Amino acid sequence: MSYTLQKKIIIGSFLFVPVSLMLLFLIYPTFQLFRYSFTNWDGYSPALSYIGLDNYHKLLFDFPDAWKAIGNNGIYFIIHLLFIPVELMMAVLLNRTMRGSAFFRFTVLMPYIINGIAVAYMFSYIYSPVSGPLNVLLKSLGLQSLITGWLSNLHVVNYSLVAVSLWRFSGVHIILMLAGLQSIPQDLYEAAKMDGAGFWLQLRHITLPGIRRVMEMILFLNISGALLQYDIPYVMTGGGPGTASSTFGLFSLQTAFTYNNYGLASAMAVSLLFLIIVFSALQNWIIKDRSEA
Repeated sequence: MSYTLQKKIIIGSFLFVPVSLMLLFLIYPTFQLFRYSFTNWDGYSPALSYIGLDNYHKLLFDFPDAWKAIGNNGIYFIIHLLFIPVELMMAVLLNRTMRGSAFFRFTVLMPYIINGIAVAYMFSYIYSPVSGPLNVLLKSLGLQSLITGWLSNLHVVNYSLVAVSLWRFSGVHIILMLAGLQSIPQDLYEAAKMDGAGFWLQLRHITLPGIRRVMEMILFLNISGALLQYDIPYVMTGGGPGTASSTFGLFSLQTAFTYNNYGLASAMAVSLLFLIIVFSALQNWIIKDRSEA
């Protein structure tokens, strides 16, 4: 047996398991998802009928609640996007040599480590209208006018849930930014200081270009996380009151497991995948470094 053939056999043996797992748990389910999106499958019947694009037509024109859910996802996306400069400032502060910086780094990452269901239950207690810590705090500060049903007020509920999402996911964004900051050579900052560049000039011309790849990753996580958000509203409100806090992911799950319409739910999942791809491509085009062209 030749050396070249032996090398091919060894490489093929090492690749067999990961490729098989990818085909089994990624490619095949994705193919089935697309297939089911063109059917009226109810999830348990062995028979199904192909109905063409009816599920997509129904999703676009006959489900106003789905569009409302997409709007709720947009609230998550916009608020997380607006919070990114705050996360960057925190990462810059943590990157400086300061007493207890390791403790603060662990602290900001802790919410992401905690199980999402536990986080949701914890904030359900904090928002409780009956002796909930938040309302008790507002009352003790003399701010009774701000007390409300944080999870029952139609105008407040989505922002209450977004606050939970910010608390949970901002820490991992800060750690990613911190890793990007630590990869920037300190010589650049020292040279900039010698040339008289202040903090903001260093931030604009050294820090932001130096962590551009990290920011692309964070923005992608922001898009995918906002569109796939379902666990926090599912546990804390169930999409209520009514459908006021329902997200597209939660609406998809209810369509599949509550109403047994797996065909329509598959079409919703395909649409969600398409939205993530489109928004990610648009984002990459917007923040593209034109100087490389």
